[in-house]
Amino acid sequence: MGGANLRVALRHLRWLNRIFGAAGPTLYGVKRLWSESGKSRQFSILDIGSGSGDVNRVLLRWADRNQIDLKIILADITEEACEEARMLYQHEGRIQVIRRDLFQLPECCADVITATQFVHHFSSEELPKVIRCMLNASRFGIVINDIHRHWISWLAVWLVTRLVSRNRYIRNDGPLSVAKGFRSAEWKYLKKTWTAFNLTYSWRPLFRYTVIARKIAEGGIMEPRSGRSR
Repeated sequence: MGGANLRVALRHLRWLNRIFGAAGPTLYGVKRLWSESGKSRQFSILDIGSGSGDVNRVLLRWADRNQIDLKIILADITEEACEEARMLYQHEGRIQVIRRDLFQLPECCADVITATQFVHHFSSEELPKVIRCMLNASRFGIVINDIHRHWISWLAVWLVTRLVSRNRYIRNDGPLSVAKGFRSAEWKYLKKTWTAFNLTYSWRPLFRYTVIARKIAEGGIMEPRSGRSR
């Protein structure tokens, strides 16, 4: 729906992401794909459904520690999210913000496509299409960081959202996001059914899944770029 309430919600969501360690599973998956693709000194990420993109600050610090020339594109469908992202990263030259729909991403536009707390907005039937679109937009693969559907995580989010915010998006959509999250059996079924995805998943704190899908080229998994790896 957008509007001023959404911008406030995005600011409150940054608090919640710090409280619940939302960036950790994304960093875990990106590090895996970076390593598998040859540990290049130059690397690019597109974060789809990024909101204000606050979880990417952890990726920038990781890149600094490892002397990686990292470029990140934050892509969201709402102008409010893009405005918040531009404000948050106004002094960060490695970040570009664009307004874009997932299904309009160009082919191979970044090394890795990430999605943090995004894919639970789609139905189980839509999930294969979502993954295919993300893979098509990547050069090496995708990292999905999403919520483990569990009563403990639902209760924790319900309580914390009421302590930190009166915003209706936060109070309603926070617990709803957990209720629309995933369980291991669903990722297991997707991995078994859609073998072309080369999908792996792992449970990560706090009540999250990191899902990695590697891009498969003709004849096998994408090879590391020559001449740019350590």
